[in-house]
Amino acid sequence: MVRGLELKGWRLVALLCVTQVLGMLSNATFPALIPVFQPLWSLSNTEAGWVSGIYYAGYTAAVPVLVTLTDRQDARSIYLLSCLLGGLAALGFAVFADGFWSAMVFRFCGGIGLAGTYMVGLKLLSDRLPEQGRARSVAIYTAHFGIGASFSVLAAGEVAALAGWSWAFVVGAAGSFASLLLIAAFVRPLARRTAEPLPAVAVFDFRPVFRNRPALAYTLGYAAHIWELFGFRAWLVAFLVFAFTWQPALADSSWTPTQVATVLLLLGLPASILGNEVATTFGRRRVVSLIMIGSGGIALFLGFIAAVPLWLLAAVLLVYSVLIMADSGALTAGAVIAAKPERRGATMALHALLGFGAGFLSPLAFGVVLDLGGGAGAGLAWGFAFALLGLGVLAGPVILYILGRQSPDGGQERPVVG
Repeated sequence: MVRGLELKGWRLVALLCVTQVLGMLSNATFPALIPVFQPLWSLSNTEAGWVSGIYYAGYTAAVPVLVTLTDRQDARSIYLLSCLLGGLAALGFAVFADGFWSAMVFRFCGGIGLAGTYMVGLKLLSDRLPEQGRARSVAIYTAHFGIGASFSVLAAGEVAALAGWSWAFVVGAAGSFASLLLIAAFVRPLARRTAEPLPAVAVFDFRPVFRNRPALAYTLGYAAHIWELFGFRAWLVAFLVFAFTWQPALADSSWTPTQVATVLLLLGLPASILGNEVATTFGRRRVVSLIMIGSGGIALFLGFIAAVPLWLLAAVLLVYSVLIMADSGALTAGAVIAAKPERRGATMALHALLGFGAGFLSPLAFGVVLDLGGGAGAGLAWGFAFALLGLGVLAGPVILYILGRQSPDGGQERPVVG
């Protein structure tokens, strides 16, 4: 372990972004390999949706406790233990998973590991950064969640093709263990708390967080955003497999569905960062609402157009992939900025709880609609499933408008640079 070395400022942001990407290498391994696991384990679309979603159920169950505890203790220790758990969960899946129920157990544990790294990592970062520039740092960090998910899809597809699906999970486990070593080596424990810790009972009292209307608006908007985003990520590869059957040019090309999905998901990094920059300049609620209306409108018809000319399908998918991530950093940065300093951990816990709770339900609901609509081979089923995602995210602008009107400033946010 490296002692006496402490990273600050942008170097710390860069390190946390790298460890986030490494720690998420097992994040999308199962969703990316749904076309492999369904025939292997005789999974229905609903069961595949359960296994995809249970990962975020584990996240949702753990995040209120883990993130809220960071108001009392340094986030570093929680981060390290969660990296260890995430690595062991991925390794356990590789060695022991042999069907629906065992897959559910290991993916649930993997979600707990994510709960102690993603939002806890954001708290670790915000505790060590000055107020100036925090919004930009948060947007860059949250954008790397999409990079982590993208690389997870790519690694799953490439490693599974070369060595089998179990080795894809082994690679994911190695990423978590690498994150653990990097944080242990380069991030010192906090010498002292920046604020007096709250009493134990007050730490888990979320009533003040609910009364903070500006922060609550972004948190509920984030839940609407995650509903759409995680449903899209969980079923993107499977949808591309379906689209390939209608697109001879794709079917005959050297591109695989996981490679195409990776390119689409990688667009999330510049989209999220740019979206936050635009939001800080022109008004956060206004910009986020427009982005949600755009992505939700596309989702209403996306599933119905798998057979349209390839250039049109590609253009729609590219635009949708940009819009679906463009509001992510702006929403989380808005919640962090609006949070009371002594309640920042609790605010982020609620933000993650509601957001990733929607992330658990969305892939499951998508799979149920596919089964009810005739299965993954039916175009109408995909259309209705994507429309369900669109309806969910379109609730976001309504929430932001209503809670914005109830805020002390009447929802009239002034642009903030930094």
